[in-house]
Amino acid sequence: MDRMSELQPELLLQAYAVGVFPMAEGRNDPRLFFVDPDNRGILPLDGFHISRSLRKTVRRRRFEVVWDRDFEATIDGCAEATRRRPDTWINPEIRRLYLALYARGHAHSVEAWKDGKLVGGLYGVRLGGAFFGESMFSRATDASKVALVHLVAKLKACGFTLLDTQFITDHLTRFGAMEIPRDAYRQQLATAIAAPVQFDPAADDWPSVEALLQDATQTS
Repeated sequence: MDRMSELQPELLLQAYAVGVFPMAEGRNDPRLFFVDPDNRGILPLDGFHISRSLRKTVRRRRFEVVWDRDFEATIDGCAEATRRRPDTWINPEIRRLYLALYARGHAHSVEAWKDGKLVGGLYGVRLGGAFFGESMFSRATDASKVALVHLVAKLKACGFTLLDTQFITDHLTRFGAMEIPRDAYRQQLATAIAAPVQFDPAADDWPSVEALLQDATQTS
């Protein structure tokens, strides 16, 4: 892993294109480093698992789910300390870089709103037909999970072929996330980046969400 002092958004996109991404040791550590793991976490778009209870929650439409309404608040939500997650890797430099990518149209947030308040969501980077999920947060039960369902539905409907989770967690494996070797990941990445996609974050997600609920593997 190579230490960096100052990273520009354009270089960050080049890093994603070859399979590496930046992180920080902690929220208060100003330094960044590139990560190129031996095994990469991905969430296969055609193998997405949705539990029976989450299906019910999504269909009830308890949350208003939108894209890019408040990207800044979403990344801040992902960076905030919680009881289960006292520290995160989103430091001020990470925040600066991804706000710059958002301004250039390469970063997006999927947000769950309830009663006029942002209660959960996720953000990531888009490059061709690849989406690199960065982080998620939830202030209400299932809010980030519902946002993830909307993300997968949108990506499938738009022709994306890769949803990169970087690493996998027990939480993500419940949705079907898996690890693949670096070389296999880079092959998928090259294909995805070259894929033609028609991406409109303002388009209504609900028809594609309904299609996903019909097609996705159901779990208990």
